[in-house]
Amino acid sequence: QVQLVESGGGLVQAGGSLRLSCVASRRTFNTMGWFRQAPGKEREFVAAVTWSGITTSYADSVKGRFTISRDNATTTVYLQMNSLKPEDTAVYYCNIQHGAQLPWGQGTQVTVSS
Repeated sequence: QVQLVESGGGLVQAGGSLRLSCVASRRTFNTMGWFRQAPGKEREFVAAVTWSGITTSYADSVKGRFTISRDNATTTVYLQMNSLKPEDTAVYYCNIQHGAQLPWGQGTQVTVSS
């Protein structure tokens, strides 16, 4: 069973940046995505990247501020987050975007102060 481990979260002021990483225990050939869940809200899609890394997609709320990428050699998916806003505060997770998803990791907390 593939395991996912997210890291890179933290506390940052509005306008700041963070880079999240997600390492899979073995290679996946799927389109991988980042998701987030804020307190009291459902988990929502943030961004996704295909196996080749060429095609990406983003939620409207993060377009132009976040960039997703992946390094298949190290089975790592990244999320570069710039111009962070307080509404970006959430626990961030990675997983397969569509279809049978992997067991969710523990996530990484991102807190943006105003």
